[in-house]
Amino acid sequence: MKNTIEYSRIIAGAMTWGQWGKQLSKKGMANLMNHCLELGITTFDHADIYGGYTNETDFGEGFSSSGIPREKIQLITKSGIQYVCEARRNRIKHYDYSSEYIIWSAEQSLRNLQTDYVDLFLLHRPSPLMRPDEIAEAIGKLKKEGKIREFGVSNFTPSQIAILETRVPVSTNQVEFSLTSEGVMYDGTLDDCLIHTRTAMSWSPLGSYFKEANEQTERIKKAMTSMQKKYDATPDQLLLAWIMNHPVHIHPVVGTTTKSRLEAAIKAKEIQLDLEDWFILLEASQGHKVP
Repeated sequence: MKNTIEYSRIIAGAMTWGQWGKQLSKKGMANLMNHCLELGITTFDHADIYGGYTNETDFGEGFSSSGIPREKIQLITKSGIQYVCEARRNRIKHYDYSSEYIIWSAEQSLRNLQTDYVDLFLLHRPSPLMRPDEIAEAIGKLKKEGKIREFGVSNFTPSQIAILETRVPVSTNQVEFSLTSEGVMYDGTLDDCLIHTRTAMSWSPLGSYFKEANEQTERIKKAMTSMQKKYDATPDQLLLAWIMNHPVHIHPVVGTTTKSRLEAAIKAKEIQLDLEDWFILLEASQGHKVP
Protein backbone atom coordinates (compact mmCIF):
# COMPACT_ATOMS: atom_id res chain seq x y z
CA MET A 1 0.00 0.00 0.00
CA LYS A 2 1.50 3.31 -1.07
CA ASN A 3 1.80 5.88 1.69
CA THR A 4 -0.10 9.07 0.84
CA ILE A 5 1.90 11.25 3.24
CA GLU A 6 5.25 12.70 2.25
CA TYR A 7 7.85 12.29 4.98
CA SER A 8 11.20 14.05 5.00
CA ARG A 9 13.94 11.78 3.67
CA ILE A 10 15.86 12.23 6.91
CA ILE A 11 13.64 11.69 9.94
CA ALA A 12 14.48 13.11 13.36
CA GLY A 13 14.37 10.34 15.93
CA ALA A 14 13.31 11.84 19.26
CA MET A 15 14.09 8.86 21.50
CA THR A 16 17.17 10.50 23.06
CA TRP A 17 15.78 14.04 23.29
CA GLY A 18 14.38 13.47 26.76
CA GLN A 19 14.98 11.22 29.77
CA TRP A 20 16.76 8.50 27.80
CA GLY A 21 19.37 10.91 26.49
CA LYS A 22 20.04 14.64 26.44
CA GLN A 23 17.15 15.62 28.73
CA LEU A 24 16.46 18.73 26.69
CA SER A 25 14.47 21.51 28.30
CA LYS A 26 11.21 22.75 26.83
CA LYS A 27 13.15 25.58 25.19
CA GLY A 28 15.81 23.16 23.99
CA MET A 29 13.19 20.91 22.41
CA ALA A 30 11.58 23.85 20.60
CA ASN A 31 14.96 25.12 19.41
CA LEU A 32 15.96 21.73 18.02
CA MET A 33 12.60 21.31 16.26
CA ASN A 34 13.01 24.65 14.54
CA HIS A 35 16.58 23.80 13.55
CA CYS A 36 15.34 20.56 11.99
CA LEU A 37 12.76 22.46 9.95
CA GLU A 38 15.40 24.90 8.74
CA LEU A 39 17.32 21.91 7.39
CA GLY A 40 14.27 20.37 5.75
CA ILE A 41 13.76 17.69 8.39
CA THR A 42 10.02 17.85 8.96
CA THR A 43 9.27 14.36 10.30
CA PHE A 44 9.70 13.44 13.99
CA ASP A 45 9.71 9.85 15.21
CA HIS A 46 8.39 8.85 18.66
CA ALA A 47 7.16 5.87 20.62
CA ASP A 48 5.00 5.91 23.71
CA ILE A 49 7.62 4.07 25.78
CA TYR A 50 10.50 6.46 25.09
CA GLY A 51 11.82 8.03 28.26
CA GLY A 52 9.74 5.59 30.28
CA TYR A 53 6.52 7.09 28.86
CA THR A 54 7.75 10.68 29.37
CA ASN A 55 9.26 11.65 26.02
CA GLU A 56 6.06 12.46 24.16
CA THR A 57 4.96 14.80 26.94
CA ASP A 58 8.29 16.65 26.95
CA PHE A 59 8.23 16.96 23.16
CA GLY A 60 4.61 18.13 23.22
CA GLU A 61 5.44 20.93 25.63
CA GLY A 62 8.34 21.98 23.44
CA PHE A 63 6.19 21.82 20.33
CA SER A 64 3.46 23.95 21.89
CA SER A 65 5.99 26.73 22.51
CA SER A 66 7.91 26.33 19.23
CA GLY A 67 5.65 28.43 17.03
CA ILE A 68 5.66 25.68 14.42
CA PRO A 69 2.33 25.22 12.60
CA ARG A 70 1.10 21.63 12.95
CA GLU A 71 0.68 21.24 9.20
CA LYS A 72 4.40 21.92 8.65
CA ILE A 73 5.52 18.71 10.37
CA GLN A 74 4.75 15.01 10.41
CA LEU A 75 4.55 13.10 13.69
CA ILE A 76 5.14 9.37 14.01
CA THR A 77 4.52 7.37 17.14
CA LYS A 78 4.43 3.70 18.10
CA SER A 79 2.40 1.62 20.51
CA GLY A 80 2.08 -1.90 21.83
CA ILE A 81 5.07 -2.50 24.08
CA GLN A 82 4.14 -2.67 27.74
CA TYR A 83 7.35 -1.49 29.35
CA VAL A 84 8.43 -2.12 32.94
CA CYS A 85 9.07 1.26 34.55
CA GLU A 86 7.76 3.62 37.22
CA ALA A 87 5.00 4.91 34.94
CA ARG A 88 3.40 1.47 34.47
CA ARG A 89 2.58 -1.32 36.86
CA ASN A 90 3.78 -4.04 34.51
CA ARG A 91 5.32 -7.12 36.07
CA ILE A 92 7.06 -8.09 32.83
CA LYS A 93 7.72 -6.53 29.45
CA HIS A 94 5.04 -7.69 27.03
CA TYR A 95 2.81 -6.56 24.16
CA ASP A 96 -0.81 -5.49 24.19
CA TYR A 97 -2.63 -5.23 20.88
CA SER A 98 -6.18 -5.42 22.12
CA SER A 99 -8.50 -2.96 20.41
CA GLU A 100 -9.12 -1.14 23.69
CA TYR A 101 -5.44 -0.67 24.44
CA ILE A 102 -4.49 0.49 20.95
CA ILE A 103 -7.20 3.16 21.02
CA TRP A 104 -6.33 4.25 24.56
CA SER A 105 -2.62 4.40 23.74
CA ALA A 106 -3.13 6.43 20.56
CA GLU A 107 -5.35 8.91 22.36
CA GLN A 108 -2.83 9.19 25.18
CA SER A 109 -0.08 9.95 22.65
CA LEU A 110 -2.23 12.69 21.13
CA ARG A 111 -2.67 14.30 24.53
CA ASN A 112 1.04 14.02 25.29
CA LEU A 113 2.15 15.39 21.93
CA GLN A 114 -0.46 18.16 22.14
CA THR A 115 -1.87 17.42 18.71
CA ASP A 116 -5.20 16.34 17.25
CA TYR A 117 -3.68 13.64 15.06
CA VAL A 118 -0.51 11.74 14.26
CA ASP A 119 0.52 11.27 10.66
CA LEU A 120 1.75 7.72 11.16
CA PHE A 121 0.82 5.27 13.91
CA LEU A 122 2.98 2.13 14.17
CA LEU A 123 2.70 -1.13 16.06
CA HIS A 124 6.09 -1.17 17.74
CA ARG A 125 6.96 -4.88 17.64
CA PRO A 126 5.05 -8.00 16.60
CA SER A 127 3.25 -10.04 19.24
CA PRO A 128 2.57 -13.77 18.85
CA LEU A 129 -0.89 -13.08 20.30
CA MET A 130 -1.94 -10.24 18.00
CA ARG A 131 -5.37 -10.65 16.42
CA PRO A 132 -5.87 -8.93 13.06
CA ASP A 133 -9.59 -8.35 13.67
CA GLU A 134 -8.96 -6.44 16.90
CA ILE A 135 -6.16 -4.40 15.39
CA ALA A 136 -8.24 -3.55 12.32
CA GLU A 137 -11.15 -2.51 14.52
CA ALA A 138 -8.97 -0.09 16.49
CA ILE A 139 -7.16 1.33 13.47
CA GLY A 140 -10.43 1.77 11.58
CA LYS A 141 -11.94 3.71 14.46
CA LEU A 142 -8.88 5.92 14.91
CA LYS A 143 -8.73 6.69 11.20
CA LYS A 144 -12.44 7.41 10.98
CA GLU A 145 -12.14 9.87 13.85
CA GLY A 146 -9.14 11.56 12.21
CA LYS A 147 -6.79 10.69 15.05
CA ILE A 148 -4.31 8.84 12.85
CA ARG A 149 -3.72 9.36 9.14
CA GLU A 150 -1.66 6.32 8.22
CA PHE A 151 -1.07 2.95 9.85
CA GLY A 152 2.13 0.93 9.77
CA VAL A 153 4.39 -1.38 11.73
CA SER A 154 7.91 -1.57 13.08
CA ASN A 155 10.16 -4.64 13.17
CA PHE A 156 7.60 -6.87 11.42
CA THR A 157 8.46 -9.64 8.96
CA PRO A 158 6.65 -9.87 5.60
CA SER A 159 4.54 -12.80 6.84
CA GLN A 160 3.49 -10.88 9.95
CA ILE A 161 2.47 -7.95 7.77
CA ALA A 162 0.55 -10.33 5.51
CA ILE A 163 -1.41 -11.54 8.55
CA LEU A 164 -2.44 -7.96 9.36
CA GLU A 165 -3.29 -7.20 5.74
CA THR A 166 -6.00 -9.82 5.77
CA ARG A 167 -7.89 -7.11 7.67
CA VAL A 168 -6.12 -3.74 7.42
CA PRO A 169 -3.68 -2.08 4.93
CA VAL A 170 -0.13 -1.47 6.18
CA SER A 171 1.63 1.54 4.68
CA THR A 172 5.02 1.45 6.39
CA ASN A 173 7.61 -0.81 8.00
CA GLN A 174 10.30 0.73 10.20
CA VAL A 175 13.14 -1.75 10.72
CA GLU A 176 16.74 -1.93 11.80
CA PHE A 177 18.90 -1.45 8.70
CA SER A 178 22.50 -0.30 8.45
CA LEU A 179 25.78 -1.35 6.94
CA THR A 180 26.53 -3.40 10.07
CA SER A 181 23.02 -4.86 10.25
CA GLU A 182 21.84 -5.57 6.70
CA GLY A 183 19.82 -8.73 7.24
CA VAL A 184 16.58 -7.13 6.03
CA MET A 185 18.06 -7.08 2.50
CA TYR A 186 18.05 -10.87 2.50
CA ASP A 187 15.03 -12.00 4.55
CA GLY A 188 12.40 -10.47 2.29
CA THR A 189 11.65 -7.40 4.43
CA LEU A 190 12.88 -4.76 1.99
CA ASP A 191 11.60 -6.84 -0.94
CA ASP A 192 8.15 -6.69 0.64
CA CYS A 193 8.36 -2.89 0.84
CA LEU A 194 9.31 -2.68 -2.81
CA ILE A 195 6.64 -5.10 -3.97
CA HIS A 196 3.85 -3.43 -2.02
CA THR A 197 5.18 0.15 -2.27
CA ARG A 198 5.38 0.48 1.51
CA THR A 199 7.42 3.30 2.97
CA ALA A 200 10.62 1.84 4.43
CA MET A 201 12.24 3.50 7.43
CA SER A 202 15.46 2.55 9.17
CA TRP A 203 16.14 2.91 12.87
CA SER A 204 19.77 2.85 14.05
CA PRO A 205 20.95 3.67 10.49
CA LEU A 206 24.58 4.09 11.56
CA GLY A 207 24.58 0.63 13.11
CA SER A 208 27.44 -0.29 15.42
CA TYR A 209 30.10 1.69 13.54
CA PHE A 210 30.57 4.30 16.26
CA LYS A 211 29.57 2.03 19.15
CA GLU A 212 31.83 -0.99 18.79
CA ALA A 213 35.45 -1.62 17.91
CA ASN A 214 35.59 -5.06 16.35
CA GLU A 215 36.77 -6.78 13.19
CA GLN A 216 33.70 -5.71 11.24
CA THR A 217 33.92 -2.02 12.07
CA GLU A 218 37.68 -2.03 11.52
CA ARG A 219 37.20 -3.49 8.04
CA ILE A 220 34.60 -0.82 7.24
CA LYS A 221 36.85 1.98 8.52
CA LYS A 222 39.67 0.74 6.31
CA ALA A 223 37.41 0.54 3.27
CA MET A 224 36.11 4.05 3.91
CA THR A 225 39.52 5.70 4.11
CA SER A 226 39.81 6.56 0.43
CA MET A 227 36.07 7.12 0.02
CA GLN A 228 36.01 9.96 2.53
CA LYS A 229 38.27 11.98 0.25
CA LYS A 230 36.62 10.79 -2.96
CA TYR A 231 33.12 11.85 -1.86
CA ASP A 232 34.26 14.65 0.48
CA ALA A 233 32.20 12.91 3.15
CA THR A 234 32.43 11.90 6.79
CA PRO A 235 31.95 8.29 7.93
CA ASP A 236 28.41 8.96 9.16
CA GLN A 237 27.50 10.47 5.79
CA LEU A 238 28.86 7.44 3.94
CA LEU A 239 26.94 5.10 6.23
CA LEU A 240 23.71 6.97 5.53
CA ALA A 241 24.44 7.19 1.82
CA TRP A 242 25.01 3.43 1.69
CA ILE A 243 21.52 2.59 2.96
CA MET A 244 19.87 5.42 1.01
CA ASN A 245 21.37 4.05 -2.22
CA HIS A 246 19.16 0.96 -1.83
CA PRO A 247 16.24 1.05 -4.33
CA VAL A 248 13.63 0.81 -1.56
CA HIS A 249 14.22 4.54 -0.88
CA ILE A 250 14.94 4.19 2.84
CA HIS A 251 14.11 7.03 5.23
CA PRO A 252 16.80 6.92 7.95
CA VAL A 253 15.62 7.80 11.46
CA VAL A 254 18.58 9.79 12.79
CA GLY A 255 18.71 9.91 16.57
CA THR A 256 21.28 12.62 17.14
CA THR A 257 20.51 15.89 18.93
CA THR A 258 23.75 17.48 17.67
CA LYS A 259 22.95 20.15 15.12
CA SER A 260 26.12 19.65 13.07
CA ARG A 261 25.39 15.94 12.70
CA LEU A 262 21.85 16.69 11.57
CA GLU A 263 23.31 19.04 8.97
CA ALA A 264 25.70 16.30 7.88
CA ALA A 265 22.83 13.84 7.58
CA ILE A 266 20.98 16.16 5.21
CA LYS A 267 24.05 16.46 2.98
CA ALA A 268 24.31 12.66 2.83
CA LYS A 269 21.19 12.65 0.66
CA GLU A 270 23.25 14.02 -2.21
CA ILE A 271 25.93 11.30 -2.16
CA GLN A 272 25.55 8.78 -4.96
CA LEU A 273 27.97 5.95 -4.31
CA ASP A 274 29.58 4.30 -7.31
CA LEU A 275 28.31 0.76 -7.77
CA GLU A 276 31.63 -0.87 -6.88
CA ASP A 277 32.11 1.36 -3.84
CA TRP A 278 28.70 0.24 -2.55
CA PHE A 279 29.78 -3.39 -2.85
CA ILE A 280 33.22 -2.67 -1.37
CA LEU A 281 31.46 -1.46 1.79
CA LEU A 282 29.13 -4.46 1.80
CA GLU A 283 32.09 -6.83 1.49
CA ALA A 284 33.88 -5.01 4.30
CA SER A 285 30.83 -5.42 6.53
CA GLN A 286 30.35 -9.11 5.77
CA GLY A 287 34.00 -10.03 5.72
CA HIS A 288 33.73 -12.01 2.47
CA LYS A 289 32.99 -11.55 -1.21
CA VAL A 290 29.37 -11.57 -2.26
CA PRO A 291 28.29 -15.06 -3.44
